[in-house]
Amino acid sequence: MSLVQILEQTVSTNQKELTDAQNFLEQAANANRAEFLVGLCQVLADPSHSQVARIAAGLQVKNYLTSKDSSVKQQHQHRWLSLDEAARHAIKNLVLHALGTETSRPSSAAQVIAGIACAELPLGQWQDLINKLVQNVTSPESTEHLKEAALEAIGYICSDMEPEHLVCHSNEILTAIVQGMHKDEQSNHVKLAAANAMLNTLEFTKENFESETERNFIMQVTCEATQVEDTKIQVVALQCMVKIMSLYYKYMETYMGPALFAITVGAMKSSQDEVCLQGIEFWSSVCEEEMDLSIELNEAAEAGRPPENISKFYAKGALQYLIPILTSILARQEELDDEDDWNPSKAAGVCLMLLTTLCEDDVLPLVVPFVTEHITNTDWRFRDAAVMAFGSILEGPSTEKLTSIVEQGMPMFISLLKDESVVVRDTTAWAVGRICELIPEAALKETFLMPLLAAMTESLTAEPRVATNICWAFSSLAESAYDVADVGDEDPETYCMSQVYEKVVEKLLQTTDRSDGHQNNLRSAAYEAVMEMIKNSPKDCYETVLKTTGVIMERIHALLQMESHIQSTSDRSHYNDLQSLLCATLQSVLRKVKEEHIADIADNVMASLLQMLKSSTGSGGVQEDALMAVGTLTEVVKDGFMKYADAFKEFLIAGLKNKAEYQVCIAAVGVVGDICRAVGRQVLPYCDEIMTELLTNLSDASVHRSVKPHILSVFGDIALAVGGKFSKYLDIVMQTLQQAASAHVDKTDYDMVDYLNELRESCLEAYTGIIQGLKGDNEKEISEDVALVNDHIVFILSFIESIAKDEDHSEGTVAAASGLLGDLCVAFGPSAGANLSKLIQSKTAIDDLLTEGRRSKTSKTKSLAIWGTKEIRKLNRE
Repeated sequence: MSLVQILEQTVSTNQKELTDAQNFLEQAANANRAEFLVGLCQVLADPSHSQVARIAAGLQVKNYLTSKDSSVKQQHQHRWLSLDEAARHAIKNLVLHALGTETSRPSSAAQVIAGIACAELPLGQWQDLINKLVQNVTSPESTEHLKEAALEAIGYICSDMEPEHLVCHSNEILTAIVQGMHKDEQSNHVKLAAANAMLNTLEFTKENFESETERNFIMQVTCEATQVEDTKIQVVALQCMVKIMSLYYKYMETYMGPALFAITVGAMKSSQDEVCLQGIEFWSSVCEEEMDLSIELNEAAEAGRPPENISKFYAKGALQYLIPILTSILARQEELDDEDDWNPSKAAGVCLMLLTTLCEDDVLPLVVPFVTEHITNTDWRFRDAAVMAFGSILEGPSTEKLTSIVEQGMPMFISLLKDESVVVRDTTAWAVGRICELIPEAALKETFLMPLLAAMTESLTAEPRVATNICWAFSSLAESAYDVADVGDEDPETYCMSQVYEKVVEKLLQTTDRSDGHQNNLRSAAYEAVMEMIKNSPKDCYETVLKTTGVIMERIHALLQMESHIQSTSDRSHYNDLQSLLCATLQSVLRKVKEEHIADIADNVMASLLQMLKSSTGSGGVQEDALMAVGTLTEVVKDGFMKYADAFKEFLIAGLKNKAEYQVCIAAVGVVGDICRAVGRQVLPYCDEIMTELLTNLSDASVHRSVKPHILSVFGDIALAVGGKFSKYLDIVMQTLQQAASAHVDKTDYDMVDYLNELRESCLEAYTGIIQGLKGDNEKEISEDVALVNDHIVFILSFIESIAKDEDHSEGTVAAASGLLGDLCVAFGPSAGANLSKLIQSKTAIDDLLTEGRRSKTSKTKSLAIWGTKEIRKLNRE
């Protein structure tokens, strides 16, 4: 059989033919990869072959070149680059020849070209490719298919490759795209391919946007493309506008009045959902940019410098035009809309929230009349839109203005929880949740509280989507009621929900048992509400807390008995979810149970958790939650935990060894810290084994990076627990900390900057714990143990200095560094005074760091920085 026939069989409905074809292709690839790829590209480039064979050939080559998995993609690219040079040259010529000869869309050749380009362009190879693709677009002789396929190839390359490799080609690429999008271009297929390519190029065309002439060209063709009748082109052109606004806000003033405002408002009024969504997205994007600029302005004012960028207040200026459109779009929903589908109604709600957060009180006079007019409308869509609009304006405006508006609306919202429309009931439950979270004083007002609680409790039996929102409302209300009654460190004697507390908790527990609890996350929302009710309970509700503890323990026992009856994977998944929820709820009740009652239940709790850990193999989620519950038990039983230590040790070590599920490993590390804080020196017999696992994980490159800061931090907990006995681990731990403290990351990657700060904060916490632990309680002189740190002081101070000099340092590192400086002064105080004082004074950046800390708005950072400064000054005097 010929290769063409084999390729045609790859879409056969006959299973044998399909399997035979796939086996043949695998064997051919393994026998002579270069020859096989050239053969496939010959099929792709020959218009006489069937469309099916050509598409299949292109797919085979594309899958050889690239993958959605980034690590596999890298392997494929290395494999391609290791191919014989002659074969690669032949393949590239064939796919370029194939470009524009296909009758199917999208172009398979374009995808293959992009796959090769992503492997070669970053290494400076195939340098004439972009020029050839551009010529295919701009040449008068080029056919519609060739232009379209060349633009598709450019779009794929720009989408899949890191922008820095394309900056040098930006002028050529934009030339092709602008020509393809131009109003004189007759083919909509070419225009669409050009618009998609434009969308993928915007991130590396910064220099082009800085040039007014080039910027005008780009904006002109983009604006013109939004007016094309073809909806697909309109949508992509509008997506370009959204991205341009996000990337190049500062250049948009020239275009906003004459073009962008009218185009996007027109799009919002479109009956086509896809077009309408992009119009709304544009203004959401404006809001997000202007919020960032507002934050930047405040930060600049605090630092006493002018801001780099200034807001043009487009959103505030357009408010009176946008809000009537958005509120009318809110009523564009259907009763059977899929809750997971993104539609104009949901997008309008989000945009309205963003506008309210940004423009604050200015939004109220424009939205409140809409709510008042439509809240009693006979059409459920307008009632729902009114409730949605109301819920969307609760964050941003001043509490004084909102409180009176919310209080006027409360009786109506309580009655709407019984509306005949499930959509209205659902939105009302969401809005009530927002009121409970953001304007709790209105919900807690004596006039409304009992009717509201009665309506909410009744709504827990409603459809899952409604009941889930009610659970969320109970979570917020419980916290708000507790905060209002808060009397300091102790629980208040009573609070405004006390008389219905037991009934609400019972009803929530019944809700967790509903047969439809798996829908809309109802079960987990109900358990979450139980946890919040328990956590935020006053003293006069303690009996209910105790009773709930009993219920949770009964449920855990009953669940553990069920394990032997699990038959399917869905049963196992449901079983694991329930275990996790019960573990989380158990943590909540354990923190509330009084010391005299903990002793009665601790053995029972620990036995259940050990059974859960034993049977949870293969379920990281359950292991993680069970370990965290053990950590909570440790906190409340203190050194009473030692009687469980031997039985628990194997599960703790198994958790520390669990590299595949790093959240489990993090939870296990957290439990180590909990045990150290609870039992102190009694942890010593277990330290060698624990320290071995922790150090092994730190040196293992396959361990997820997020585990490592937790391990470094827990070294401080262990040192504090065992005191001078930590000296046996000191050399290796100090060496490890020095390596971690010297880490560098790519500063253009925000995630890595956050990670570096986390790593540094953990190092500082470890140093603090080690110094405090080795020093012990000796106030007057340096102990022999803490003197072991002497050789590391210069490095520790240099580390703090490097943090001070890094403009990306976090609030947490400032606090931890300030505390560590104070501890160094206390530990090495008078006898090392002059030397330590000189060392600190020689590093002027440290003084700046402490000044920043003293000015912090976070009380912890401020108090640590004040204390650290005081200890340094005391040292100077001595």
